Amino acid sequence: MAIDIRTLEERYISSCRRHHVLPNPAILAVLFKAKIKKTCHELCSLEISLDHLKETDFPPLLDLCMDLDASEIEAVDIHNESLYALDGNYALLLMHAVNQKLRVVDLHDLSFGKDFLRDLSQRGLTCQVLTLRSSHFRKLNMMGEFMRIHTLNLDFSSSLTSFQEDCFTCMPNLMCLSLCDTRISNLWTTIAALSKLPSLDELRFQNWSCCNDAGPYSASSSGKSDDKTDSNQPNSVDYGGQLSINVGDVTNQNSSTEQGLRNLFLINNVVINDDVQSMAEDSSDDSDLDFSNPLQEHGSVELLSNVFAGGNRQVNPQNEASFDNLQNHNEEEPLDGVFTKHIGDVALTYISYHASPIDFEKHYREYMIASLPHLRLLDNLPIRKIDQEKATIKFSEYFENLPYQRKHKENVVHMLQKREIRASQTHAQSHGQKTSNLYGKSQYFYTSDLGGESRSFRPRQFEYHPSDSSLMVFGTLDGEVIVVNHENGKIVSYIPSLGAMNSVLGLCWLKKYPSKLIAGSDNGSLKLYDIHQMRSTIPGIYSGAGSVTFDEFDQLTSVHVNFTDELFLASGYSRDVALYDVSSGRRLQVFTDMHQEHINVVKFANHSPSLFATSSFDQDVKMWDLRQKPVRPCYSSSSSRGNVMVCFSPDDHYLLVSAVDNEVRQLLAVDGRLHLNFEIASTGSSQNYTRSYYMNGRDYIISGSCDEHVVRICCAQTGRRLRDISLEGGGGSRSSMFVQSLRGDPFREFNMSILAAYMRPRSRSEIFKVNMLASSDYAKEHLDGQQACPTNSMGG
Repeated sequence: MAIDIRTLEERYISSCRRHHVLPNPAILAVLFKAKIKKTCHELCSLEISLDHLKETDFPPLLDLCMDLDASEIEAVDIHNESLYALDGNYALLLMHAVNQKLRVVDLHDLSFGKDFLRDLSQRGLTCQVLTLRSSHFRKLNMMGEFMRIHTLNLDFSSSLTSFQEDCFTCMPNLMCLSLCDTRISNLWTTIAALSKLPSLDELRFQNWSCCNDAGPYSASSSGKSDDKTDSNQPNSVDYGGQLSINVGDVTNQNSSTEQGLRNLFLINNVVINDDVQSMAEDSSDDSDLDFSNPLQEHGSVELLSNVFAGGNRQVNPQNEASFDNLQNHNEEEPLDGVFTKHIGDVALTYISYHASPIDFEKHYREYMIASLPHLRLLDNLPIRKIDQEKATIKFSEYFENLPYQRKHKENVVHMLQKREIRASQTHAQSHGQKTSNLYGKSQYFYTSDLGGESRSFRPRQFEYHPSDSSLMVFGTLDGEVIVVNHENGKIVSYIPSLGAMNSVLGLCWLKKYPSKLIAGSDNGSLKLYDIHQMRSTIPGIYSGAGSVTFDEFDQLTSVHVNFTDELFLASGYSRDVALYDVSSGRRLQVFTDMHQEHINVVKFANHSPSLFATSSFDQDVKMWDLRQKPVRPCYSSSSSRGNVMVCFSPDDHYLLVSAVDNEVRQLLAVDGRLHLNFEIASTGSSQNYTRSYYMNGRDYIISGSCDEHVVRICCAQTGRRLRDISLEGGGGSRSSMFVQSLRGDPFREFNMSILAAYMRPRSRSEIFKVNMLASSDYAKEHLDGQQACPTNSMGG
């Protein structure tokens, strides 16, 4: 026979006597309410508020919980509201003691600390509804058992930026997921994680609410406002007649989505240089948690979310016609999160509240609907058959599910292996390399040993070798030039600055003489080096033998050698371009006033020794021919913003032009006509310097900007987006990373390297190798790590 509530009360009082504490009036009141519910034939539940408990109250309360399984109590709800610093261990002990009758856990976890979150993630819970308001997860990684959970609410978790790919595999019955007002931004990694939820039915990253007949919405999807409970729950959903709770817009999906990219891609990472302190930080078990104040660290960045005060209102699911024009509010609706739909003579106005950055991604809604075909509600708006059809069309127009529009992952790999000349070599190398988890303590570090001392560098520019697949050169903010074997992490040649150079912004290998390269710095220094004669790695004994010094070019930002290795060009913070003879070391000519503003990048064609292109902040890109004495360009093409850089496609058919704030265009090299506009969303920042290069020959382009932590990969023939790669600080770092420069690997399909820096002062700048064809979870390979602030130096 089940233990009645009166007996539970008596046992609780008796336990209090044994532990020499007074019975807590709040616990007695909870038992009394349960008694009333039982009398009224309602669900007999206990609603325990942690706000009313002291640590001395827990021993008798835990004794009480041991009897719950055999009692009349049908469910237990646990919640807190205040920021009272209760020991999180007591809260965990209570939740685990309740066991199978635990129904709802609704916590403001700022009060419990990192140990609580880590233990909860690793051990799991038996509750059906879990709400962790304002949690400190940075990268969500739920590893414990959450078999009964059907609703998860992480609204207002302003540190949450991404997911471990398998973080939801422990929640097979999750139907409703709410992630409003987080910092999640990457469509691809988000879908990779959400596709593991076979029951997902409702999903929310923002809250679209109809505001015609009531005030605006300001509640979290737990059904509570920021300060108090709202008794009217218009967003309530009843599951099986047992539980009715506000879950907002979260979704049920039996995800049969193409596995495709989530299994195909890996950010593969190994560190060459780092300091002992950062090694300790990166090996921390707490690397997925963030207890900083993001408003202090990132300032106005958090204003992406629209937060308003008011009452909780719901979009009426019956008004299906009202959503016909909501195809993509990022593109067709204003970014202030408001749209209006007319139904007959009635105008309905909808407002978005608590939007996460992912909502501002172009074609976000279509991408989500097409990728999660079983969703029923997205952002509080119902998904109809016509929405799915339109999303499928839009997805095929703007996105590639797999490279080269293949249908199956196996076909892609097989096709690339056949195309790749060094397929067997690359395959062997990939199995021989050490890969590591981006955020875990398995991260592997290489430290460069220069003359018996450990050294770290501050990279500012880098280039792959044109004929040796193992070599890469990078220049530093301190004027050093380092040639590294990026396959084994060994330094091949080290050239110190010796006070002659500042930041190295220009690097270019010679092609016919593969041991030689030209390096230029922002103070105008220009030198040619032969790495075969620069083998010393001991600072202080560098003799200068094997180098050639050229006439300086003040405020240099770019150098480039023609394909015959006879001439090279230099440009910088001026309207002039200088032409040099490689063999004699002489400056042959200075072409003046080629643009109205400074010329940031100059590039020779890959197959013509006399053709070159210039890109300038006067918004023009110009093609020149040395045979015509470049007084007048062959043609000129204008962007709407200042041009950061230009480069030729490997076959010289196209020019890839990158202007400020993600204006990326592909021109026909023969006459400058527009071939393709990649339509990457702008941020509104005039300092968001964008750089783009080709990858896989001329098949794809990669593009990144210095105010963003995302590298975008697009098809160079159609403009469709294949994937975005988000860079995030490894280990204990709490800052996002920003793209300073990037290059496609000329020898390996779907491989690239990215020079990234942290916005936080005294943080590392790093070169990451990215291997999109690897087959394990996201990891990254550091080529260099060092404390450095991002710089606004231009350069390619």
